[in-house]
Amino acid sequence: MATAERNQSNAARSNSPRSTSANSPSSIFDRQLPRNLDAEKAVLGSILLLPQVFDEVALILRAADFYDDANRCLYEHLLQMHDGGQQIDPMLLVERLRAADLFEKIGGAAYLAEVGRQVPTAAHAEYYARIVADKAVLRSLIHAGTDIVHDAYDPSAETRELLSKAEESVFGILESRGTGELSAISEVLAESLDRIDARMDQHHAFGGLETGFDDFDQLTGGLQNSELVILAARPSMGKTALAMNITEHVVIKLRVPVLFVSLEMSALELGDRLLCSVAEVNGHRLRNGTITQEERRRLVQSAAEISQAPLYIDDSPSRTMTEIAANARRLKRRENLGMVVIDYLQLIDPDNARDPRQEQVAKIARRLKGLARELEVPVLCLAQLNRQVEGSSDHKPQLSHLRESGAIEQDADVVMFVHREEYYKSSEDERESVRGEADLLVRKQRNGPTGDVKLTWLHEFTRFRNYSQKPYAEFESYSASEF
Repeated sequence: MATAERNQSNAARSNSPRSTSANSPSSIFDRQLPRNLDAEKAVLGSILLLPQVFDEVALILRAADFYDDANRCLYEHLLQMHDGGQQIDPMLLVERLRAADLFEKIGGAAYLAEVGRQVPTAAHAEYYARIVADKAVLRSLIHAGTDIVHDAYDPSAETRELLSKAEESVFGILESRGTGELSAISEVLAESLDRIDARMDQHHAFGGLETGFDDFDQLTGGLQNSELVILAARPSMGKTALAMNITEHVVIKLRVPVLFVSLEMSALELGDRLLCSVAEVNGHRLRNGTITQEERRRLVQSAAEISQAPLYIDDSPSRTMTEIAANARRLKRRENLGMVVIDYLQLIDPDNARDPRQEQVAKIARRLKGLARELEVPVLCLAQLNRQVEGSSDHKPQLSHLRESGAIEQDADVVMFVHREEYYKSSEDERESVRGEADLLVRKQRNGPTGDVKLTWLHEFTRFRNYSQKPYAEFESYSASEF
């Protein structure tokens, strides 16, 4: 095919309402798709001129990024030669194309000569490659947008499924574009030393977010940015209470913004719990309306304090990871979000309800970890344990007791369990002997040791405290100011 004829064919293809190329479907606005054919030829010319630039170009471009069929074909063959360790040479390229019966189809010797004349130097090959890659991203966005519009007009489509599919297609474009950048050890060590200095500072003693539970903070260094922390327990063990206690410390004492996603309890229920916990008021008496005037005064005082805290609650009973991530990103931009708490993992709606349950949980856990890394904040996610823990001799949970444990255990940086022996005692005397005792069992810590942390459980206030040797009965007589 002659060069002029090939150019006319390209022009006709780019302006036609329906293209045969995989990379050039029609725009819904009947406009030409973004591309830069000169930059495409400049990339190929640079490679032919100085084959060494291929190592930089290959980190930026894929064959599918080329709009022009002939340019894409040339790049594919050059890439195969490069990957095969063959010398890149115009004559050898011509032989490959002739053997594949593609030489005349790409424009023959005239087009190869045109590509070779496109650049006088290969010094700007990386710059040309980035232009081509950027145009490819724009086309991918147009394709994704076209599909979204088409699907949105389908009357049988489910709205939430469409939202999930739209996010998946858009973010799939981002995830597919690796930066190719490497980190020099000197840069990594400089950042490490900065973190060490920060941790030695008295205001950053643990390096991460302090939870208010001293022994746990000593064991883990606090809740670290970009980490997925799983807090699991059987029902009624107090995992929501512990998550609220940690949240309370972070938003009130540290003044760090937190998003609390509650898929099980309403915002009003969480508010009551938080009030009773901070004011040290019996939650049962609050629900019965039998609190004293002194307790009401403490509640009002605590409400004034809590209302100033940067705590944001999402109590929608049905949320997908798409929606959770959207809210978290919005708060990160507006309020410099410092932590995300989710109660709890098994209640998160899957993107595709038809997937096997194990695959659904695997995708959710992977996206939770991705969210922590993207926002650079700790994500504390609660989870349920299966019934097998009830049949064990000591009733202490293990990693294998996590429901759909494989994926959760794999993606989590920290896995810990709440255990209260009192719950399993059958007689009153046995329960009294361990009343108020609780254990936080750290069974996985990717970057540190595991171990058990003893806590004190105040059932009336749905509150955990740092462990104390004092008899449980003494706590009931303490005033709020003493906590």
